[in-house]
Amino acid sequence: MSNFLWYPIEDLPFIFIVIMIAFTVHEFAHAYSAYKFGDRTAYDAGRVTLNPRVHIDIFGMILLLIAGFGWARPVPVNRSKFKNPRLMGIVVSAVGPLSNLVTAALGILLLYVLNQTGLMDVGSIGVHRAIIHFLYYLITINLMLFIFNLIPIPPLDGYRIIQDLVPLKVRFKMDQNVHWGMFVFLLIIFIPQLRAVTLDPLFSQSSSIIEGLQNFYELFFRPVSWQSFILDFLGYTRT
Repeated sequence: MSNFLWYPIEDLPFIFIVIMIAFTVHEFAHAYSAYKFGDRTAYDAGRVTLNPRVHIDIFGMILLLIAGFGWARPVPVNRSKFKNPRLMGIVVSAVGPLSNLVTAALGILLLYVLNQTGLMDVGSIGVHRAIIHFLYYLITINLMLFIFNLIPIPPLDGYRIIQDLVPLKVRFKMDQNVHWGMFVFLLIIFIPQLRAVTLDPLFSQSSSIIEGLQNFYELFFRPVSWQSFILDFLGYTRT
């Protein structure tokens, strides 16, 4: 079974917890911002909540486990309810990916706090292993979702942002071809050659984001070696 999964089968408990957090925070950010801008559509649908049950899309979760990429249930948004539909539409679309960036940043911050206080090494080997695996997946999956959702392919947030930026004539033409989005999306994910020249270079940028956050946190905390953290993680996955 593990041959069909993107992640090690023994790490599935950590993956499920992190997916619940990442998807819930992402969709809540969309729903809450739309509600604050005057659109009650998501609110009336019960989506302005941190209850993961209303946000999780089973197929999207399964795809994330199999292919490393997935999605939650899209939040319904009626842009006509906004005072400034284009500007507020961009904000509502952008806060989802940004919420994943913030969550990843908080994960790295927690790593620094645990290292600074010595709590990282408190407890048994099993507790230490759980902390490392949880933080690793919390950081990497949320960074993946941040970058992934900014890709300008429907139904991702990056596409919606582009829709609100381009002239109406261009948006109309984009809407005419939106049905091809999922097809292109799946081709990129499941054809290794396409993935290698599209998604993989994008996701490699997560290391630059981690480095930037480390440089900031090390203004206040004792340095943490990300390479050592990864080696600890890999060592545990091999045992």
